Amino acid sequence: MTERAGQPAAEYRIEDLAHHSGATVRTIRAYQDRGLLPRPERRGRANVYTDTHLARLRQIADLLDRGYTLASIKELLEAWDAGRGLGGVLGLVAEVDKPWTDERAGRITRAELDERFGGDPDEAAVRDAIELGVLERVPDKDDEFLVPSPQELAVAVELYAAGVPLSAISNHLRELRGQVEHIAARFLEFTTEHVFARYLGPQPPTDAEAAEAASLVRRLRPLAQQSVDAELARAMRLFATRHLHHHLSAGPVAPPADEPQSVAVPAETMRAVSALVGAENVSAFVAAAAQREVQARTLDALTTSHNK
Repeated sequence: MTERAGQPAAEYRIEDLAHHSGATVRTIRAYQDRGLLPRPERRGRANVYTDTHLARLRQIADLLDRGYTLASIKELLEAWDAGRGLGGVLGLVAEVDKPWTDERAGRITRAELDERFGGDPDEAAVRDAIELGVLERVPDKDDEFLVPSPQELAVAVELYAAGVPLSAISNHLRELRGQVEHIAARFLEFTTEHVFARYLGPQPPTDAEAAEAASLVRRLRPLAQQSVDAELARAMRLFATRHLHHHLSAGPVAPPADEPQSVAVPAETMRAVSALVGAENVSAFVAAAAQREVQARTLDALTTSHNK
């Protein structure tokens, strides 16, 4: 290390920088290649790093610990370098990254899990639950699982106790998840268009703008669930009543001809259509495809009748 103009100015070789930052030499070079870390000053045959590089490496390590990807970190650091201030942007990102539920994760042993589902181990069902994220493995503990949503697991337990097979529960969750993800995507598109568009210009938001956007996220956070809860309650009452009448009356209770009808579509089909036309156009695409099929069959019937 050296001093310049009477002020201490730390200078490091790459090995020293690695030692002080906790990163490896290979990692430092990788960050440079990805544009996360400024290039060192070249002096003859030596590369010289400073406290600026050390501070940047510590920022990156902190952001990685908080769950950000390297791509996200690069965007945040570019905002910082552009003079927009990293604090406000980090505050906004942290607000969005917060859990969107007050539910706390739990843990369950394999013995407890088997007991809740009839006492007979079912390896296929456990694999399904892990794939769906209902269960997560705990490192170094083969007989224990993390339960991100105890409520979701409790629903599965009650459905199984009511006689629903585990495979049917898994398939239902896959279908439900695709539909809920579509609702979430539409809500985000709606709020982005009408609320957050002004913060999403070509330049990163200022600290004040980011703080204002974070405040709006806090206010709007519960609205999606409240809307879904209200609409689900309305729909369940409507369809449950109709379903009961259908089974208790002499004949089915026909819904009004002009009322939209719900049709179960496999989750894989929903994902494929969403990838093809975008989540916001799934309903319109499915309706148009069905209408086209009806028209095609009508034309076929007319042609066949004429030929006969």
